[in-house]
Amino acid sequence: MSERTIQLVAEKLLDNEELITFEEAHRLALLGEEYLLDLIGLSYKVTAKYKNKGIYLCGIISAKTGACPEDCAFCAQSAYTRAPISAHPMVDPSIILKAAKEVEKSGASEFCIVTSGRGPDEKTFRKVIEAVHLIRSYTGLSVGCSLGILTKKQARLLSAAGVDRYNHNLETSRSFFPSICKTHTYGERVKTAHLVKENGMELCCGGILGMGESPVQRLELAFELRGLNPDLVPINFLNPRPGTGLANRVLLTPIEAIKSIALFRLILPRSTLICAGGRSVVLRDLQPLALLAGINALITGNYLTTPGRMPEEDLRMIRDLNMPVVKHTRFG
Repeated sequence: MSERTIQLVAEKLLDNEELITFEEAHRLALLGEEYLLDLIGLSYKVTAKYKNKGIYLCGIISAKTGACPEDCAFCAQSAYTRAPISAHPMVDPSIILKAAKEVEKSGASEFCIVTSGRGPDEKTFRKVIEAVHLIRSYTGLSVGCSLGILTKKQARLLSAAGVDRYNHNLETSRSFFPSICKTHTYGERVKTAHLVKENGMELCCGGILGMGESPVQRLELAFELRGLNPDLVPINFLNPRPGTGLANRVLLTPIEAIKSIALFRLILPRSTLICAGGRSVVLRDLQPLALLAGINALITGNYLTTPGRMPEEDLRMIRDLNMPVVKHTRFG
């Protein structure tokens, strides 16, 4: 029956180009570890069919860090935590441009400006817009932003300024979200995702795995994301931060993480899956396997409050897998 489940899903995705159902995804999720390589093999074929072969690279900057009024339990930047981070106000746009140029030198094609907070205040927003103009004028990078919950006016102005893509993650499934955040609603996050698309920007929307959600709730997240049809889906893994509400969570095992990536690929065949925060501490030596299981983009360099991998290490890994570095996400 297990082999038959994989065969039926393969026929659906590869031969008929049909999306799988929640029930089919759930049956795949129940497969034992002895079927992991079969699952990875299928997800690799699905990636090759819908997106071709290649890895897209993106860099980010935490342009404003800490003092966020929201109570997201995973976040070291929340004012509700006692996490030891180096908080700072919005940096000057010239500093953002300098960081963007370094990212471009490392081989990345996109640079994302990230600020803490529920949403950008007027002063922060002005500096972001100025930084966007500088990056577009002095680099060849695509520009992304992740500034929290947007108003209609802010979404329109970001699009007019030349922001190519906006990141606003759902973080987790609707059913698990109240366990993670109580200062804003799931619906508010979904509303911002719709505003992004309504104003002509590409949507970058994903979540964090390993926060205490069940395997079924991970599938729920993947299907809720599919309903939004994001161009880029960040898959983060919880790296528990001291002083946060999830400080005592146990890391996902590398095998759990790889299986989750394969399932997300099969549920979201047309989206670019970007491996983001937590990949080094969770995947460890299995990071190359993630690229075979469906990941076709990486955030390279440091993250928001934790260190990442050096770009040179990621480029070597990509070369070792005989994969090209691609310059845009629509390479299917």
